Amino acid sequence: MSCKSDININPHFKKNVQELVQTHRFDAPVYVTRPHIPTLETYAKALSPAWERQWLTNDGILHTELELALAARFDVPSLRLFCNGTVALLTALLALDLEDGEVITTPFTFAATVNTLYWRRLRPVFCDIDPYSCNLDPAGIEAKITSKTRAILPVHVYGRPCDVESIQAIADRHGLPVLYDAAHAFDVEYKGRSLLHYGTLSMLSFHATKLFNTAEGGALASPNAQLHDPLKKLKNFGIEGEDTIIAPGINGKMSELHAALGLTQLENVGEEIEGRRRIAIYYNERLAAVSGLALPKFDSDTIKSNYAYYPLRVDGEAYGMNRNLLQLHLQEFNVHARRYFHPLCSTSSWCLVEPGRLPIAEKAAQEMLCLPLYGTLSLESAAVICDIIMQLGAIAHKTL
Repeated sequence: MSCKSDININPHFKKNVQELVQTHRFDAPVYVTRPHIPTLETYAKALSPAWERQWLTNDGILHTELELALAARFDVPSLRLFCNGTVALLTALLALDLEDGEVITTPFTFAATVNTLYWRRLRPVFCDIDPYSCNLDPAGIEAKITSKTRAILPVHVYGRPCDVESIQAIADRHGLPVLYDAAHAFDVEYKGRSLLHYGTLSMLSFHATKLFNTAEGGALASPNAQLHDPLKKLKNFGIEGEDTIIAPGINGKMSELHAALGLTQLENVGEEIEGRRRIAIYYNERLAAVSGLALPKFDSDTIKSNYAYYPLRVDGEAYGMNRNLLQLHLQEFNVHARRYFHPLCSTSSWCLVEPGRLPIAEKAAQEMLCLPLYGTLSLESAAVICDIIMQLGAIAHKTL
């Protein structure tokens, strides 16, 4: 029977799970992530220069310091901070003069990637994903390019690098810009370089759920230095000088309060990544032998990962229950895994795609589950989570 969908009504299964809950339930919720934040005292000290100047926004000293530090970290000639990643992405569309046409993108992403297109009267044209990376599959892009195509918008899903070389080759053949949603890709490197070196522009998110966060925030980075000044003007209402507005810009500026938090985070983001790496490797070691679970791969000869997420794929038949049931049962143990990304963007009413047209993405959306992963998650907690997952699968096979 597909995914053993009747498992929840099996009295033996329910009894065994409840017995396991009694011994393995966490007292406090274990969420999929927790923000890495400094002590309040450390944050207040970092914010004090802005407080003393009474300069809280509009390119203050902390904003400038963080912007320069991030540009140096990623070795890019252009990096501009924004109030959030969504506004950054919208501003990128404006900077590239993209409107009234089509953009080829992925359905397997967060809603903001696609929603921003509608603000510029751009229609998303969905391309299926690669079954292994879950990124936009270059093999399907070229067939979808028409006279209406304005750009390609791939996403580095879970921080896994897209096939940047193949995508760029296609873009070059057709004279199209490539705008990367790199919301997950902070500090990820491909062939020894930051992923932000690829494409025309890349958007970063510094939301509180990201491994590097400013509570709310984002950035646009580019290997093209000529975009640096236009981006500054566009995120500040299109203002050039005191009396001149040169473009219909937006208020996308990051405040000093957020920049101060970012500066404190930047000092310790390496520790956060290392903490995540330790837990991710532990998950892989413990769960490797569990039937029906496909585990993520991280560092390789060409890729330096940031361990932003731990995406697990669940084969319901082989594991004993499908992904949705596993997520529900984990909640009984106070473990709050997330179905990134479900539902697909292509199921939204404003860009609906007929079911079956994107089979690989549809399958991924039914199977992917991100386990808790953050730097302060203890190995002891990770061990309990692994025990729960392993025993749930064993109980399912034993009772059916």
